[in-house]
Amino acid sequence: MDRTRIGSLQPNTRVKVQGWVERIRDQKSMLFLIVKDITGALQITIEKAKHPEMAELVAPLISGSVVSVEGDVVKSEFVKLGGIELFPTNLKVETIAEVSPIGKDASIDQRLDYRWIDLRAPEKTIIFEAETTLVQAMREFMIQNNFLEIHSPKILSSSSESGSGLFEVQYFDRKAYLAQSPQFYKQMAMTSGFDRVFEIGPVFRAEPSFTSRHTTEFTGFDFEMSFIESHEDVMKMEEEMLHYAIAKVKEKHGERIKALLGVDVVVPSLPFPRVTMDKAYEILKNLDYEMDYGSDLDAESEKLLTSYFKEKTGHEFIFISDYPKEIRPFYSMQYEDRPQVTKTFDLYWKGMEITSGAQREHRYNILKEQALGKGLTMEGIGFYLDFFKYGAPPHGGMGIGVDRLMLLMLNLPTIKESMFIFRGPTRLNP
Repeated sequence: MDRTRIGSLQPNTRVKVQGWVERIRDQKSMLFLIVKDITGALQITIEKAKHPEMAELVAPLISGSVVSVEGDVVKSEFVKLGGIELFPTNLKVETIAEVSPIGKDASIDQRLDYRWIDLRAPEKTIIFEAETTLVQAMREFMIQNNFLEIHSPKILSSSSESGSGLFEVQYFDRKAYLAQSPQFYKQMAMTSGFDRVFEIGPVFRAEPSFTSRHTTEFTGFDFEMSFIESHEDVMKMEEEMLHYAIAKVKEKHGERIKALLGVDVVVPSLPFPRVTMDKAYEILKNLDYEMDYGSDLDAESEKLLTSYFKEKTGHEFIFISDYPKEIRPFYSMQYEDRPQVTKTFDLYWKGMEITSGAQREHRYNILKEQALGKGLTMEGIGFYLDFFKYGAPPHGGMGIGVDRLMLLMLNLPTIKESMFIFRGPTRLNP
């Protein structure tokens, strides 16, 4: 008999269910097992006199044991779990669990040591159900807008923008590096005539940060698009994608997210508010948080700006654009009439940066000059510059962290909760 998921059970059917024992109630003449799978929980009702062999099988079981049960699903007004129960005709014990090493009050780091047990809770699995829908919707949106999906290498022969923040690995008889982003290869795709590309894949950052939003490996979502007029085209594409994807999550999971996590998924309205970096400095000064021109935003200024625009516009998102060239990568396009300013942007949500994007410099001679001006060498960057020697269209793109999106959308306390397996400076297991 094929397995039926608990969430799709119907009364008056004979089925086979498989799952984890959540709890057991042993009464004088009856035995009740609550068995759960990812779709829900079910009461298994065993009459001891009728099935003494089943009672004997159940005796050594504790929470976490795995069973397969065949039997008849019956409607019952006395059972709270969906108003149904199952009377078994056959029961098989797949595994007998040991006592769980993590209790209800365990810290996040204790729970991460046994992540596979921690994830069994419905309030944990809903995070990844929502993430599945979010990523699927983002991919769906890209394809609907004529983007091709690519998969770029994550082992690089040389550091990209600088030697900082890179994991060095031994690659046979030489050194190599784990990719900080698919940036260079997205741009190579533009010079290949692919027109529009996106990628979902791992990103590595060798940064010794111990905050609620940093991790050394995360899932990045990047896109790049050709023949743009300015970075505004990229910003418009991103805000429409996020609006589309978050709406899909709310539609499919909004009620369960509210029930399990107490969070309302808010679909952002379009367009998102926009402000230049010059204006951001001015706003911060008026908020008694003055910053020198050319300084990048810090955590406090990010929170101040997003709170300011939430109060003024009611919007949780804000684009900040036109950053000084000193704090942006060498491949960012500069304004011709304001060469100290770049056609770049960041997107902030609930006080946290979630995106960096820009129009890229596509003209070989200017790009080379900007790279050398940042202290890079032809030996280290020459392969990348070669992409632009043979014709390159105006283009731009962005990168966003999927794990931060989930952290913020579901109001989780730390990025450790939004990742299937967390990696940090001191954590390599499980």
